[in-house]
Amino acid sequence: MDPDHFNHRQARLSTGWTYHYVDEKPANNGGQTVTLLCIHGFPDLWYGWRHQIKPWVQRGYRVVVPDMLGYGKTDMPTETSAYSTKNLCNDLAALLDHIEVTKAVVIGHDWGAFIGARFALWHPDRLLSLAILSVPYTPPKTQYISLEQIVKLFRPFGYQLYLASEESAAEIEAHLPALFYSLYRTPDARINAMLQVGRLREVLLNTPITNITEGCLFNEKEITYYLSNYERGMIGPLSYYRTTQIRFEEELAASLPSKPRITVPVIFIGGTDDKICPPNTIESQRALIDQITVVTFQGKGHWLMLEAPETITNEILFWLKGLGTGPWNHQQFRL
Repeated sequence: MDPDHFNHRQARLSTGWTYHYVDEKPANNGGQTVTLLCIHGFPDLWYGWRHQIKPWVQRGYRVVVPDMLGYGKTDMPTETSAYSTKNLCNDLAALLDHIEVTKAVVIGHDWGAFIGARFALWHPDRLLSLAILSVPYTPPKTQYISLEQIVKLFRPFGYQLYLASEESAAEIEAHLPALFYSLYRTPDARINAMLQVGRLREVLLNTPITNITEGCLFNEKEITYYLSNYERGMIGPLSYYRTTQIRFEEELAASLPSKPRITVPVIFIGGTDDKICPPNTIESQRALIDQITVVTFQGKGHWLMLEAPETITNEILFWLKGLGTGPWNHQQFRL
């Protein structure tokens, strides 16, 4: 899918950063439509939503998909604090201001799911509803838990210790193709092993690239596009993993732990074979969200928009139809 066949825009936001984003509008909508704001994760780009953008626009939605801060053609500040979820949510609110949208349906995957859920806390008046993929909602904490402590409690998060480390940026930059070949895979024993402490670094630094290309979800053109968008380096994308304490302090200062409920309608979508998506966390969301739909796909892993593109496209359309959000014809959307 040619990245140039999308409507690319750039804007300097009121928060001070310049964001690149794709903005696709339906034909003949007269300026009145519902906007879907899609947020990507790591290591991704706006392009992670490529299979969903056009079909959603064809159903009458406006779809806005930014390169998040530090990614692609969006600014990449060096200060870690710029990547706190409070600041990122402020950027997204500023983007909605720029495109003159009061409220949007927010759809996030991976880090984008975490940010989207926090957007519902920091800017609850800017959402119509929320879709979160692969990363369940976890509420703000009343006591600080370090990343090291989190990994002790849940070992599949071990890879995050490497991504948060000081040496990771230079090492990943020197082995960038290996990062995409290693992570963008359907669920198997290899990807599950890489989640453990130390294993991702070992694979990136010591495994010949020819040993990890088979089974990658990207074709060669897609790999080339991603590599071209990571030429500035990894400081921005990796900074997200270095904000654990900053995020905690910002949320505590704003009393977010005292009001952890999400009041807009939410759909969570996950894969049963995604090892960083624990079933108990999926279920615990029900006590924290007033109106939640939970959908899990058997045998699917973390990269749902690539592993099951049409299914994800249609599942969200079906959910939105049930909410009465958006334009409709009489076709059945669910596969």
